[in-house]
Amino acid sequence: MLWLLMAIGVGLTALAHTAPFPFLLEYLATDRSVWHVETADAPTIYLTYDDGPNPAATPDLLDVLAREGVSATFFIIPRHLTEATAPIVSRIFEEGHAVALHSHTRALMLESPDRLARLLAGQAARIERLTGHAPCPLFRPHAGWRGGQLYEGLDRAGYRLVGWSFAMWDWHWWRASSPGRLSRRLAGRAADGDIIVMHDGHHENPMADRRQTIAATAELVPLLEARGFQFGRLCPE
Repeated sequence: MLWLLMAIGVGLTALAHTAPFPFLLEYLATDRSVWHVETADAPTIYLTYDDGPNPAATPDLLDVLAREGVSATFFIIPRHLTEATAPIVSRIFEEGHAVALHSHTRALMLESPDRLARLLAGQAARIERLTGHAPCPLFRPHAGWRGGQLYEGLDRAGYRLVGWSFAMWDWHWWRASSPGRLSRRLAGRAADGDIIVMHDGHHENPMADRRQTIAATAELVPLLEARGFQFGRLCPE
């Protein structure tokens, strides 16, 4: 029995830090994170894209969003922002999308709160310097890994953690998923206030092939519109 209780304790602790949905840490402080958005107007879906900017994919994705006339939120990896990719991020801002911070590593959950707060402030300042626009105070940790120190650092920086709605993601448990299958799955499960996470980049490869994301987005938006959804951005206006 003791071993069973210990195993349960270890499992709960692991899930508190790694669960791809709200768990113990979120229920201890509900105002520190966003995993679903309560909407008061028309049913709304929040498209979000991680790991850019990707010069091989992000411009084409922006073309799709512009053609469909919908807004999204881009969680960019600061080290993928360079003098060469800054115009892409500027375009994201200028076309009415929101930009927030992401990370390429889980290690940020181990940083001291003060160091994390300084890091986020420096990254935001660099984005504003290179693009002429400031990101909004939202942060999505790599793979959703978080902890008490990370939450404290976000508090000190004035940021909130952003997750995603349950199963509203573009990975399929190590199985290949076509754009059509992905878009139908997401559209079929969508509910008002859901946050969808897809990837226009890769945490290590800034030139990753993300044609599936572009194609899935082109198919997903009309499917959601047919169900009566509009699209919002997570950052405040």
